[in-house]
Amino acid sequence: MTATEHSQNLITVAAQAAADKLAHNIIAFDVSEVLSITDAFLIASANNDRQVKSIAEEIEDQLREQLDIKPVRREGERDGRWILLDYLDIVVHVQHAEERSFYSLDRLWKDCPELPLPADALASRNRPDAHTDEAGNAVSPAEAAPADDFGAEDYS
Repeated sequence: MTATEHSQNLITVAAQAAADKLAHNIIAFDVSEVLSITDAFLIASANNDRQVKSIAEEIEDQLREQLDIKPVRREGERDGRWILLDYLDIVVHVQHAEERSFYSLDRLWKDCPELPLPADALASRNRPDAHTDEAGNAVSPAEAAPADDFGAEDYS
């Protein structure tokens, strides 16, 4: 048994939403062969609690807007270190980078096949960190860079 087309569509939308909020190391596993309760896991990381919450909210919003689906269970929102969104067909794990390293879900499920992801989600792999502004919102690296006191010219 492999993940259904519906589950793969959910994974694609969720992965793109995570990538849009600059999550890093996004990966999806087809766990349908080893678990009877769900088809797939999506795992994404962030470097701070606010970004973990922001990524989870974006995933939830996009799945509701694009596929008219809501999670049956949401856990971990209060602490913002590991938010789990259970959609029955898929389970989304948005983890703080420290929790991801400690619990190592990637290693636990490494024998399961990876599911295809959108290009933006694949580009998140091996990103050393996600960039955030002072409020913890995901921003591009240019927006997160400190301002240059001397202007943009190069005087070398």
